Amino acid sequence: MTEQKPLPIFRTSKEGTDLKKGSGWFVTTFLVVNATLGAGLLNFPMAYHQAGGIVTAMIAQSVFLVPVIVSIFILAYCADIKGSNTYPDMVLSICGPTAQMVCAACLMVDCFVMCVTFLIVISDQWEVFFLNVANDLYCQTQPFYMSRTFVISFTSAVFILPLCFSKQIDFLRHSSVIGVIGSLCVAVLVAIKYFLLHDNQGTIATTPHSWIDVLIFVPVISFAFECHLSIISVYSCMSKRNTREFSKTVTLALIVCVITYTSTATLGYLQFGDNITHDILLSFNPTTDVMVAVVLVAVKTYTAYPILCFVGKAAFETLWRIFWKMSPEEIVKREKTRRVIITLVWFTLTLLLAVLIPNMGVVVEILGALAVVLIFVFPGLCLFKTMQNKIESGEKHLTKAYVCRGIGIVYIIVGTFIFGLTVTQAIIKDIQGVKADTSKFSCSS
Repeated sequence: MTEQKPLPIFRTSKEGTDLKKGSGWFVTTFLVVNATLGAGLLNFPMAYHQAGGIVTAMIAQSVFLVPVIVSIFILAYCADIKGSNTYPDMVLSICGPTAQMVCAACLMVDCFVMCVTFLIVISDQWEVFFLNVANDLYCQTQPFYMSRTFVISFTSAVFILPLCFSKQIDFLRHSSVIGVIGSLCVAVLVAIKYFLLHDNQGTIATTPHSWIDVLIFVPVISFAFECHLSIISVYSCMSKRNTREFSKTVTLALIVCVITYTSTATLGYLQFGDNITHDILLSFNPTTDVMVAVVLVAVKTYTAYPILCFVGKAAFETLWRIFWKMSPEEIVKREKTRRVIITLVWFTLTLLLAVLIPNMGVVVEILGALAVVLIFVFPGLCLFKTMQNKIESGEKHLTKAYVCRGIGIVYIIVGTFIFGLTVTQAIIKDIQGVKADTSKFSCSS
Protein backbone atom coordinates (compact mmCIF):
# COMPACT_ATOMS: atom_id res chain seq x y z
CA MET A 1 0.00 0.00 0.00
CA THR A 2 1.42 3.37 -0.99
CA GLU A 3 1.79 5.96 1.73
CA GLN A 4 -0.76 8.76 1.69
CA LYS A 5 0.86 12.16 1.95
CA PRO A 6 -0.90 14.91 3.89
CA LEU A 7 -2.20 17.61 1.60
CA PRO A 8 -1.01 21.19 2.09
CA ILE A 9 -3.60 23.19 3.95
CA PHE A 10 -2.63 26.56 2.46
CA ARG A 11 -3.22 27.90 -1.02
CA THR A 12 -0.40 28.30 -3.48
CA SER A 13 -0.07 30.48 -6.53
CA LYS A 14 0.02 29.17 -10.10
CA GLU A 15 3.79 29.38 -10.08
CA GLY A 16 3.89 27.30 -6.92
CA THR A 17 4.85 30.15 -4.61
CA ASP A 18 3.47 29.64 -1.11
CA LEU A 19 0.87 32.22 -0.25
CA LYS A 20 0.64 31.12 3.35
CA LYS A 21 0.00 33.98 5.72
CA GLY A 22 -1.54 32.33 8.73
CA SER A 23 -1.93 33.82 12.19
CA GLY A 24 0.54 35.10 14.72
CA TRP A 25 1.05 33.33 18.02
CA PHE A 26 -1.02 35.80 20.04
CA VAL A 27 -4.08 35.70 17.79
CA THR A 28 -3.82 31.91 17.61
CA THR A 29 -4.13 31.88 21.41
CA PHE A 30 -7.80 32.84 21.11
CA LEU A 31 -8.45 29.78 18.96
CA VAL A 32 -6.82 27.51 21.53
CA VAL A 33 -8.59 29.14 24.49
CA ASN A 34 -11.97 29.04 22.76
CA ALA A 35 -11.46 25.37 21.89
CA THR A 36 -10.48 24.62 25.49
CA LEU A 37 -12.93 26.68 27.53
CA GLY A 38 -16.17 24.89 26.82
CA ALA A 39 -19.18 23.52 28.66
CA GLY A 40 -16.70 22.01 31.13
CA LEU A 41 -16.47 25.43 32.77
CA LEU A 42 -20.06 25.13 34.04
CA ASN A 43 -19.46 21.59 35.30
CA PHE A 44 -16.10 22.14 36.99
CA PRO A 45 -17.47 23.20 40.43
CA MET A 46 -19.49 19.96 40.60
CA ALA A 47 -16.37 18.04 39.52
CA TYR A 48 -14.49 19.54 42.48
CA HIS A 49 -17.21 18.25 44.80
CA GLN A 50 -17.20 14.78 43.26
CA ALA A 51 -13.39 14.61 43.51
CA GLY A 52 -13.52 15.13 47.27
CA GLY A 53 -13.26 18.86 47.78
CA ILE A 54 -11.06 21.74 46.71
CA VAL A 55 -7.71 20.55 48.07
CA THR A 56 -8.00 17.05 46.62
CA ALA A 57 -9.29 18.37 43.29
CA MET A 58 -6.53 20.98 42.95
CA ILE A 59 -3.82 18.42 43.75
CA ALA A 60 -5.27 15.98 41.23
CA GLN A 61 -5.64 18.77 38.67
CA SER A 62 -2.03 19.89 39.17
CA VAL A 63 -0.71 16.33 38.83
CA PHE A 64 -2.76 15.17 35.87
CA LEU A 65 -2.65 18.47 34.01
CA VAL A 66 1.09 17.98 33.41
CA PRO A 67 0.72 14.94 31.09
CA VAL A 68 -2.28 16.61 29.42
CA ILE A 69 -0.10 19.61 28.56
CA VAL A 70 2.89 17.47 27.57
CA SER A 71 0.71 15.55 25.11
CA ILE A 72 0.02 18.82 23.25
CA PHE A 73 3.73 19.21 22.58
CA ILE A 74 4.03 15.52 21.70
CA LEU A 75 1.38 16.06 19.02
CA ALA A 76 3.19 19.13 17.68
CA TYR A 77 6.52 17.29 17.65
CA CYS A 78 5.05 14.31 15.82
CA ALA A 79 3.19 16.57 13.37
CA ASP A 80 6.47 18.27 12.43
CA ILE A 81 8.12 14.98 11.45
CA LYS A 82 6.34 14.94 8.09
CA GLY A 83 4.56 18.29 8.15
CA SER A 84 1.14 16.86 8.98
CA ASN A 85 -1.78 19.31 9.06
CA THR A 86 -4.42 17.22 10.85
CA TYR A 87 -4.50 14.75 13.71
CA PRO A 88 -5.37 11.70 11.52
CA ASP A 89 -2.65 12.57 8.98
CA MET A 90 -0.12 12.78 11.79
CA VAL A 91 -1.15 9.33 13.01
CA LEU A 92 -0.91 8.02 9.43
CA SER A 93 2.62 9.36 8.96
CA ILE A 94 3.86 7.55 12.07
CA CYS A 95 1.59 4.60 12.85
CA GLY A 96 0.13 3.67 9.47
CA PRO A 97 -3.31 3.57 7.81
CA THR A 98 -5.05 1.27 10.31
CA ALA A 99 -4.24 3.53 13.24
CA GLN A 100 -5.25 6.51 11.12
CA MET A 101 -8.72 5.05 10.50
CA VAL A 102 -9.25 4.33 14.19
CA CYS A 103 -8.06 7.82 15.11
CA ALA A 104 -10.27 9.47 12.49
CA ALA A 105 -13.27 7.47 13.67
CA CYS A 106 -12.69 8.50 17.30
CA LEU A 107 -12.27 12.13 16.28
CA MET A 108 -15.38 12.10 14.12
CA VAL A 109 -17.58 10.51 16.80
CA ASP A 110 -16.19 12.76 19.53
CA CYS A 111 -16.67 15.95 17.52
CA PHE A 112 -20.11 14.93 16.25
CA VAL A 113 -21.52 14.15 19.68
CA MET A 114 -19.95 17.30 21.12
CA CYS A 115 -21.56 19.36 18.35
CA VAL A 116 -24.95 17.84 19.20
CA THR A 117 -24.30 18.54 22.87
CA PHE A 118 -23.37 22.15 22.12
CA LEU A 119 -26.68 22.69 20.33
CA ILE A 120 -28.51 21.20 23.33
CA VAL A 121 -26.55 23.52 25.64
CA ILE A 122 -27.62 26.48 23.50
CA SER A 123 -31.25 25.40 23.74
CA ASP A 124 -31.00 24.93 27.51
CA GLN A 125 -29.51 28.39 28.01
CA TRP A 126 -32.26 30.07 26.01
CA GLU A 127 -34.91 28.09 27.89
CA VAL A 128 -33.54 29.30 31.22
CA PHE A 129 -33.47 32.85 29.83
CA PHE A 130 -37.08 32.72 28.62
CA LEU A 131 -38.30 31.17 31.87
CA ASN A 132 -36.89 33.99 33.93
CA VAL A 133 -37.25 36.98 31.62
CA ALA A 134 -40.60 36.28 29.93
CA ASN A 135 -42.20 33.51 31.98
CA ASP A 136 -45.86 34.32 31.29
CA LEU A 137 -45.30 34.63 27.55
CA TYR A 138 -43.13 31.52 27.38
CA CYS A 139 -45.30 29.28 29.58
CA GLN A 140 -48.82 30.43 28.73
CA THR A 141 -48.79 31.90 25.22
CA GLN A 142 -46.00 29.61 24.01
CA PRO A 143 -45.12 31.53 20.82
CA PHE A 144 -43.41 29.55 18.07
CA TYR A 145 -40.31 31.77 18.14
CA MET A 146 -39.63 30.63 21.72
CA SER A 147 -40.04 26.94 20.98
CA ARG A 148 -37.05 24.65 21.35
CA THR A 149 -37.09 23.63 17.69
CA PHE A 150 -37.24 27.16 16.34
CA VAL A 151 -34.63 28.59 18.71
CA ILE A 152 -32.06 25.90 17.95
CA SER A 153 -32.74 25.88 14.21
CA PHE A 154 -32.93 29.63 13.60
CA THR A 155 -30.07 30.80 15.81
CA SER A 156 -27.78 27.99 14.68
CA ALA A 157 -28.48 28.70 11.02
CA VAL A 158 -27.72 32.38 11.56
CA PHE A 159 -24.74 32.27 13.93
CA ILE A 160 -23.14 28.85 13.37
CA LEU A 161 -23.65 27.62 9.83
CA PRO A 162 -21.92 30.56 8.05
CA LEU A 163 -18.77 29.88 10.11
CA CYS A 164 -18.65 26.19 9.24
CA PHE A 165 -17.70 26.45 5.55
CA SER A 166 -14.17 27.76 6.14
CA LYS A 167 -11.28 25.94 4.46
CA GLN A 168 -8.81 26.86 7.19
CA ILE A 169 -9.41 26.83 10.91
CA ASP A 170 -7.72 30.19 11.51
CA PHE A 171 -10.72 31.81 9.82
CA LEU A 172 -12.45 31.26 13.18
CA ARG A 173 -9.96 33.34 15.15
CA HIS A 174 -12.19 36.44 15.10
CA SER A 175 -15.30 34.69 16.41
CA SER A 176 -13.09 32.97 18.99
CA VAL A 177 -12.35 36.34 20.56
CA ILE A 178 -16.07 36.72 21.28
CA GLY A 179 -16.21 33.20 22.70
CA VAL A 180 -13.27 33.80 25.02
CA ILE A 181 -14.80 37.04 26.31
CA GLY A 182 -18.06 35.22 27.02
CA SER A 183 -16.29 32.52 29.05
CA LEU A 184 -14.27 35.04 31.04
CA CYS A 185 -17.42 37.00 31.88
CA VAL A 186 -18.99 33.86 33.38
CA ALA A 187 -15.88 33.31 35.51
CA VAL A 188 -15.94 36.94 36.65
CA LEU A 189 -19.62 36.66 37.58
CA VAL A 190 -18.98 33.60 39.79
CA ALA A 191 -16.10 35.43 41.49
CA ILE A 192 -18.17 38.58 42.11
CA LYS A 193 -21.04 36.51 43.53
CA TYR A 194 -18.60 34.87 45.94
CA PHE A 195 -17.05 38.06 47.25
CA LEU A 196 -20.46 39.67 47.72
CA LEU A 197 -22.40 38.73 50.85
CA HIS A 198 -23.84 35.23 50.46
CA ASP A 199 -25.00 32.35 52.61
CA ASN A 200 -23.17 29.04 52.54
CA GLN A 201 -25.87 26.65 51.35
CA GLY A 202 -24.22 23.28 51.69
CA THR A 203 -21.47 21.15 53.22
CA ILE A 204 -17.97 21.47 51.80
CA ALA A 205 -16.27 18.13 51.22
CA THR A 206 -12.70 17.76 52.46
CA THR A 207 -11.80 14.22 51.41
CA PRO A 208 -12.92 11.89 48.61
CA HIS A 209 -15.12 8.90 49.38
CA SER A 210 -12.64 6.61 47.59
CA TRP A 211 -9.57 6.77 45.37
CA ILE A 212 -11.81 5.98 42.39
CA ASP A 213 -13.43 9.41 42.79
CA VAL A 214 -10.03 10.99 42.18
CA LEU A 215 -9.39 8.84 39.10
CA ILE A 216 -12.83 9.70 37.73
CA PHE A 217 -11.75 13.35 37.95
CA VAL A 218 -9.04 12.68 35.34
CA PRO A 219 -11.45 12.40 32.37
CA VAL A 220 -13.09 15.62 33.60
CA ILE A 221 -9.71 17.34 33.43
CA SER A 222 -9.05 15.79 30.05
CA PHE A 223 -12.43 16.91 28.71
CA ALA A 224 -12.06 20.40 30.17
CA PHE A 225 -8.59 20.95 28.67
CA GLU A 226 -9.27 19.06 25.44
CA CYS A 227 -7.85 21.32 22.75
CA HIS A 228 -5.93 18.34 21.34
CA LEU A 229 -8.55 17.59 18.70
CA SER A 230 -7.89 20.84 16.87
CA ILE A 231 -4.36 21.64 18.04
CA ILE A 232 -2.55 20.25 14.98
CA SER A 233 -4.89 22.09 12.60
CA VAL A 234 -4.34 25.27 14.61
CA TYR A 235 -0.58 24.70 14.66
CA SER A 236 -0.48 24.23 10.89
CA CYS A 237 -2.16 27.62 10.39
CA MET A 238 0.44 29.61 12.30
CA SER A 239 2.41 32.06 10.17
CA LYS A 240 5.59 30.83 11.87
CA ARG A 241 5.17 27.12 12.36
CA ASN A 242 7.81 26.23 14.92
CA THR A 243 7.82 24.99 18.50
CA ARG A 244 9.07 28.31 19.87
CA GLU A 245 6.08 30.30 18.57
CA PHE A 246 3.77 27.42 19.41
CA SER A 247 5.05 27.35 22.99
CA LYS A 248 4.04 30.99 23.41
CA THR A 249 0.52 30.23 22.21
CA VAL A 250 0.06 27.15 24.38
CA THR A 251 1.58 28.75 27.50
CA LEU A 252 -0.63 31.85 27.38
CA ALA A 253 -3.73 29.83 26.48
CA LEU A 254 -3.24 27.37 29.32
CA ILE A 255 -2.55 30.14 31.85
CA VAL A 256 -5.87 31.73 30.93
CA CYS A 257 -7.70 28.38 31.02
CA VAL A 258 -6.21 27.19 34.31
CA ILE A 259 -7.00 30.47 36.08
CA THR A 260 -10.53 30.55 34.66
CA TYR A 261 -11.34 26.92 35.45
CA THR A 262 -9.77 26.92 38.90
CA SER A 263 -11.27 30.19 40.08
CA THR A 264 -14.74 29.28 38.82
CA ALA A 265 -14.62 25.81 40.36
CA THR A 266 -13.20 26.95 43.70
CA LEU A 267 -15.36 30.02 44.26
CA GLY A 268 -18.47 28.37 42.85
CA TYR A 269 -18.10 25.30 45.07
CA LEU A 270 -17.40 27.37 48.18
CA GLN A 271 -20.72 29.16 47.65
CA PHE A 272 -22.94 26.09 47.34
CA GLY A 273 -21.04 23.08 48.71
CA ASP A 274 -22.84 19.79 48.15
CA ASN A 275 -25.88 21.71 46.83
CA ILE A 276 -23.95 22.61 43.70
CA THR A 277 -25.56 21.70 40.38
CA HIS A 278 -23.87 20.30 37.29
CA ASP A 279 -24.49 23.69 35.66
CA ILE A 280 -23.14 26.29 38.08
CA LEU A 281 -25.46 28.99 36.71
CA LEU A 282 -28.51 26.98 37.82
CA SER A 283 -27.28 27.25 41.41
CA PHE A 284 -27.76 31.02 41.45
CA ASN A 285 -31.00 32.91 41.81
CA PRO A 286 -32.16 34.10 38.37
CA THR A 287 -31.07 37.74 38.68
CA THR A 288 -30.33 39.99 35.72
CA ASP A 289 -26.57 39.45 35.83
CA VAL A 290 -27.04 35.68 35.90
CA MET A 291 -29.34 35.88 32.89
CA VAL A 292 -26.69 37.87 31.04
CA ALA A 293 -24.20 35.09 31.86
CA VAL A 294 -26.68 32.51 30.56
CA VAL A 295 -26.86 34.32 27.22
CA LEU A 296 -23.06 34.65 27.13
CA VAL A 297 -22.74 30.86 27.54
CA ALA A 298 -24.99 30.45 24.51
CA VAL A 299 -22.93 32.98 22.54
CA LYS A 300 -19.69 31.23 23.52
CA THR A 301 -21.16 27.91 22.40
CA TYR A 302 -22.07 29.39 19.02
CA THR A 303 -18.39 30.18 18.47
CA ALA A 304 -17.09 26.80 19.72
CA TYR A 305 -19.27 24.63 17.48
CA PRO A 306 -17.51 25.61 14.20
CA ILE A 307 -14.10 24.60 15.60
CA LEU A 308 -15.28 21.08 16.40
CA CYS A 309 -17.19 20.96 13.13
CA PHE A 310 -13.97 21.75 11.26
CA VAL A 311 -12.06 18.97 13.02
CA GLY A 312 -14.91 16.48 12.69
CA LYS A 313 -15.32 17.17 8.97
CA ALA A 314 -11.59 16.70 8.43
CA ALA A 315 -11.78 13.33 10.19
CA PHE A 316 -14.80 12.31 8.12
CA GLU A 317 -13.05 13.36 4.91
CA THR A 318 -10.06 11.23 5.91
CA LEU A 319 -12.31 8.19 6.20
CA TRP A 320 -14.02 9.14 2.94
CA ARG A 321 -10.70 9.34 1.08
CA ILE A 322 -9.64 5.97 2.44
CA PHE A 323 -12.97 4.28 1.65
CA TRP A 324 -13.08 5.52 -1.96
CA LYS A 325 -9.29 5.27 -2.42
CA MET A 326 -9.11 8.79 -3.79
CA SER A 327 -5.95 10.01 -5.46
CA PRO A 328 -4.39 13.36 -4.43
CA GLU A 329 -5.61 14.86 -7.72
CA GLU A 330 -9.20 13.77 -7.04
CA ILE A 331 -9.02 15.14 -3.51
CA VAL A 332 -7.95 18.59 -4.69
CA LYS A 333 -10.27 18.69 -7.71
CA ARG A 334 -13.59 18.50 -5.86
CA GLU A 335 -12.48 19.83 -2.49
CA LYS A 336 -14.83 22.83 -2.39
CA THR A 337 -17.94 20.88 -3.44
CA ARG A 338 -17.16 18.10 -0.99
CA ARG A 339 -16.54 20.61 1.82
CA VAL A 340 -19.90 22.33 1.26
CA ILE A 341 -21.84 19.04 1.10
CA ILE A 342 -20.15 17.59 4.19
CA THR A 343 -20.77 20.82 6.11
CA LEU A 344 -24.48 20.87 5.26
CA VAL A 345 -24.92 17.18 6.10
CA TRP A 346 -22.96 17.52 9.35
CA PHE A 347 -24.92 20.58 10.45
CA THR A 348 -28.30 19.10 9.51
CA LEU A 349 -27.71 15.81 11.32
CA THR A 350 -26.44 17.44 14.51
CA LEU A 351 -29.38 19.85 14.44
CA LEU A 352 -31.92 17.05 14.04
CA LEU A 353 -30.43 15.06 16.89
CA ALA A 354 -30.32 18.13 19.14
CA VAL A 355 -34.01 18.75 18.48
CA LEU A 356 -35.04 15.13 18.93
CA ILE A 357 -32.77 14.26 21.89
CA PRO A 358 -33.11 16.77 24.75
CA ASN A 359 -30.53 15.05 26.97
CA MET A 360 -27.44 13.14 25.87
CA GLY A 361 -27.14 11.42 29.28
CA VAL A 362 -24.38 8.84 29.55
CA VAL A 363 -23.12 9.63 26.05
CA VAL A 364 -21.63 12.90 27.30
CA GLU A 365 -19.74 11.08 30.03
CA ILE A 366 -18.29 8.67 27.49
CA LEU A 367 -16.94 11.71 25.64
CA GLY A 368 -14.54 12.06 28.55
CA ALA A 369 -13.35 8.53 27.81
CA LEU A 370 -12.79 9.37 24.13
CA ALA A 371 -10.93 12.49 25.24
CA VAL A 372 -8.57 10.28 27.23
CA VAL A 373 -7.88 8.16 24.13
CA LEU A 374 -7.09 11.21 22.01
CA ILE A 375 -5.04 12.92 24.73
CA PHE A 376 -3.11 9.92 26.06
CA VAL A 377 -3.31 6.79 23.91
CA PHE A 378 -2.66 8.15 20.40
CA PRO A 379 0.04 10.67 21.43
CA GLY A 380 1.70 7.90 23.44
CA LEU A 381 1.48 5.52 20.50
CA CYS A 382 2.98 8.07 18.11
CA LEU A 383 5.78 8.95 20.54
CA PHE A 384 6.56 5.28 21.13
CA LYS A 385 6.65 4.51 17.40
CA THR A 386 8.83 7.53 16.63
CA MET A 387 11.36 6.69 19.32
CA GLN A 388 11.34 3.00 18.37
CA ASN A 389 12.24 3.93 14.80
CA LYS A 390 15.16 6.01 16.08
CA ILE A 391 16.40 3.16 18.25
CA GLU A 392 16.16 0.63 15.44
CA SER A 393 17.99 2.98 13.07
CA GLY A 394 21.00 2.87 15.37
CA GLU A 395 21.33 6.61 15.97
CA LYS A 396 23.87 7.84 18.49
CA HIS A 397 22.93 9.19 21.93
CA LEU A 398 19.87 7.00 22.31
CA THR A 399 19.31 7.66 26.02
CA LYS A 400 16.75 10.36 25.24
CA ALA A 401 15.00 8.06 22.78
CA TYR A 402 14.73 5.29 25.38
CA VAL A 403 13.31 7.73 27.96
CA CYS A 404 10.77 9.13 25.49
CA ARG A 405 9.79 5.61 24.42
CA GLY A 406 9.12 4.80 28.08
CA ILE A 407 6.97 7.93 28.39
CA GLY A 408 5.01 6.79 25.35
CA ILE A 409 4.38 3.39 26.94
CA VAL A 410 3.19 5.04 30.16
CA TYR A 411 0.80 7.23 28.18
CA ILE A 412 -0.67 4.19 26.41
CA ILE A 413 -1.12 2.19 29.63
CA VAL A 414 -2.58 5.07 31.67
CA GLY A 415 -4.88 6.16 28.85
CA THR A 416 -6.20 2.63 28.29
CA PHE A 417 -6.82 2.09 32.00
CA ILE A 418 -8.66 5.38 32.52
CA PHE A 419 -10.68 4.82 29.35
CA GLY A 420 -11.94 1.48 30.62
CA LEU A 421 -12.63 2.87 34.09
CA THR A 422 -14.54 5.87 32.72
CA VAL A 423 -16.72 3.83 30.38
CA THR A 424 -17.52 1.36 33.18
CA GLN A 425 -18.46 4.14 35.60
CA ALA A 426 -20.60 5.88 32.96
CA ILE A 427 -22.53 2.67 32.23
CA ILE A 428 -23.06 2.01 35.95
CA LYS A 429 -24.39 5.54 36.46
CA ASP A 430 -26.68 5.15 33.47
CA ILE A 431 -28.09 1.88 34.86
CA GLN A 432 -28.62 3.40 38.30
CA GLY A 433 -30.11 6.58 36.84
CA VAL A 434 -28.80 10.11 37.29
CA LYS A 435 -31.05 12.96 38.34
CA ALA A 436 -30.78 15.86 35.92
CA ASP A 437 -30.33 19.45 37.00
CA THR A 438 -33.42 21.63 36.98
CA SER A 439 -33.73 25.37 36.99
CA LYS A 440 -35.04 27.03 40.13
CA PHE A 441 -37.67 28.67 37.99
CA SER A 442 -39.95 26.73 35.64
CA CYS A 443 -43.40 26.81 34.09
CA SER A 444 -44.70 24.49 36.78
CA SER A 445 -43.45 26.61 39.67
